[in-house]
Amino acid sequence: MGQLVESVMKHDESKIQEPELSIFDEYTPKLKNTTYGSDEYKAYLKEMAKALEHHYQANRHHPEHFENGIRGMNLVDLVEMFCDWWAASMRHNDGDIRRSIEINQDRFGYSDDLKAVLMNTVSLFNM
Repeated sequence: MGQLVESVMKHDESKIQEPELSIFDEYTPKLKNTTYGSDEYKAYLKEMAKALEHHYQANRHHPEHFENGIRGMNLVDLVEMFCDWWAASMRHNDGDIRRSIEINQDRFGYSDDLKAVLMNTVSLFNM
């Protein structure tokens, strides 16, 4: 339980430090008006590469943190990742957590079983 509490307290703490701070300040409003997974979205991510690389290295709830991606994560990481995805979907004008889960299955290569667990969790919260 200690890791869960620590993760909640330190979630995305790196965003308030450079190189992330200025880049996220610039791109967060731009990303809001994009569709997750679109070519425009992906182009912004490329422009944000320096900040994202730092962010992924500092935050283990991102599959990119691990050499073997999502397979390197533990359950606490997965819970935090799911909450992060949900929050991100709410920041996009046309965000949809279910669509994000579908897109991310291709992006991160997770199983149909994990996708079903994530979708069931969305249904649990009636979203």
